[in-house]
Amino acid sequence: MYAAVDLAYDYPVLGAFWTVMWVFLWVMWLILLFRIVVDVFRDHDMSGWVKAAWLLFLILVPFLGVLVYVIARGRDMGRREIRHTQEQRQAFDAYIRETAGSDGPGKSGADDLFRLSELKARGELSEEEFQRAKQKLLA
Repeated sequence: MYAAVDLAYDYPVLGAFWTVMWVFLWVMWLILLFRIVVDVFRDHDMSGWVKAAWLLFLILVPFLGVLVYVIARGRDMGRREIRHTQEQRQAFDAYIRETAGSDGPGKSGADDLFRLSELKARGELSEEEFQRAKQKLLA
């Protein structure tokens, strides 16, 4: 008859460890490869031909291409990433300021008129000052 086979004996713990290690290294390799491809396209100092050459090098000889790229241009990869993050942050902040209607290009004139009317109601502005400021806002 057929004997029951326990997988634990056919696939020992060390074998499972090495499998997990190889999967981890493979995923890390893919992450590094895609980060380098993104960095190639993000660099505005390189011409199109140089970008094409790097991509061809990365496709034809991937391990050597990644190693050479990291050695030759690895230091500037971090700087480009920081610059890109700062540009994204500035664009996001500008969008928030414009959308929220705070001081800036997206500022609403109705908000200023409301503030003027509050100042007049509290007695901090005379009728003449209120009319002058209102004319400035509406002009």
